[in-house]
Amino acid sequence: MKNLKKYSWEISDNPEHPAGKAMLYATGLSDKKLMQPFVGIASCGYESNPCNMHLNDFAAEIKSTTQEHDLTGLVFNTIGISDGTSMGTLGMRYSLVSREIIADSIESFILGHSFDACVAVAGCDKNMPGAIMGMLRINRPSIMVYGGTIASGNYKGEKLNIVSAFEAFGKKIQGTISDEDYDGVIRNACPGAGACGGMYTANTMSSAAEAMGMSLPYSASYPANSPEKLRECREVSKYIKILLEKDIKPKDIVTRKSIENAVRVIVALGGSTNAVMHILAIARTAGVDFTLEDFKAVNDITPLLGDFKPSGKFLMEDLHEQGGLPAFMKFMLDQGMLHGDCMTVTGKTLAENLENIDPIIPSLVNCIRPIDQPIKKTGHLCILKGNLAPEGAVSKITGKEGVSFTGPAKVFDSELEANNAIRDHKVQAGDVVVVRNVGPKGAPGMPEMLKPTSMIIGAGLGSDVALITDGRFSGGTHGFVVGHVTPEAWCGGPIGLLKDGDVITIDANNFELSVQVSEEEFAERKKSWSPKKIEGLQGTLKKYNQLVATASEGCVTDKF
Repeated sequence: MKNLKKYSWEISDNPEHPAGKAMLYATGLSDKKLMQPFVGIASCGYESNPCNMHLNDFAAEIKSTTQEHDLTGLVFNTIGISDGTSMGTLGMRYSLVSREIIADSIESFILGHSFDACVAVAGCDKNMPGAIMGMLRINRPSIMVYGGTIASGNYKGEKLNIVSAFEAFGKKIQGTISDEDYDGVIRNACPGAGACGGMYTANTMSSAAEAMGMSLPYSASYPANSPEKLRECREVSKYIKILLEKDIKPKDIVTRKSIENAVRVIVALGGSTNAVMHILAIARTAGVDFTLEDFKAVNDITPLLGDFKPSGKFLMEDLHEQGGLPAFMKFMLDQGMLHGDCMTVTGKTLAENLENIDPIIPSLVNCIRPIDQPIKKTGHLCILKGNLAPEGAVSKITGKEGVSFTGPAKVFDSELEANNAIRDHKVQAGDVVVVRNVGPKGAPGMPEMLKPTSMIIGAGLGSDVALITDGRFSGGTHGFVVGHVTPEAWCGGPIGLLKDGDVITIDANNFELSVQVSEEEFAERKKSWSPKKIEGLQGTLKKYNQLVATASEGCVTDKF
């Protein structure tokens, strides 16, 4: 076994460092455990949301099986910020920031303690890209375990999920739902442990991680409370041992081809706009040249097949019942849509993992549509550019919203202002709502705009009002929306120079986001522009404001 103990010998068996061994004896480790490879088990568990409340239990389960494979598992914790809990509050500014803290924590702990391998147990949506970025930085054998999807809620026979709660609020404002039913939706939307059930960011990024090869097969689609998810936790140590024996590291797995696999899978499933910035950040951390243009190229050749919420009908639990993500990936592989020769955390290639799996059978009545009858012939994650977004923007357009929208701007300098205007019926059909100064630097932290978009949907204006922002969206957002507008307002981008009444066009056919304002007029407005003052910045957000790159660069904090 000593040949697998590549790094941790420095603290457990180094004659010139007796203090390290003394410290480990104090924790109760036996001589046998000291001689085995050390596996750090990073848990994003905490008690205040359903996505993460069970992860410490999973971490303990993983640790309990390490000894069966002559490994020494030791649990450490990192954080998470619940999007659902913080949505629409100032706390939401910390959500995207938590991705960097998770990556920093994994890098710091594993390298600081000279561990040989890493398992990360992740739940809510920033957990997963943060974990993978941390694993890429340490580049030691690693596996990500997804905490699993939540079961659907139910109220009066209607399937519910977390977005049901936000949209119920919009209905309440319009007076189309009773107080009793509003309370019933809130109480029943989330029935227990697991991440948001639709193809929102958590299930999008778990699918991307599995398609990329960084999770075991089925990790993305096993429900949180299923016996299969518990079995996955018990099998992780076996595969960590294989990775150690074969010396397979994250940068052997995360390659340009495996990133293309991830993008194709999440586009075909109808995944979240957040995936764009997360995959750009993962690619940069892996040292892979993959840009917005590359994302657009994959999106342009990939049909939208998954009929999942928020814009569709189904939840991840439905995909699980129809064979799980591997069955869908086998279908895609058979159609020539995936690179089968990519290495994965099983120690086998993607094609080898899928060899004995039956492909999903697409159907017009199930969650995956036939390839010749897609929801949309090309992908829904449209990369837009134009005089309003010279460096890019991201829109999720499934076709159900239409493919173009033109209307007068109604400009707000904060999410709160926009929410209040929607609540007070000041947003009308035909408007293009502009929410600015909520970008990576300007918020800071680039909060999600789920509350205003859900209020618009709940108010019955989903097809009649568009919304653009230099912030981002929850995976639960749907409607005619554009986010990640770059450059952001706080940095002097054109979105910061807009005025009420400026005519904005969103054109998904030509991938354009433009406004009927001349360059000369923009230059004149720029003369009197200054960045919005941000009050009370300290600590985490102050550092983020100074360090964060643009959304089109993945919002990483080490590009300077």
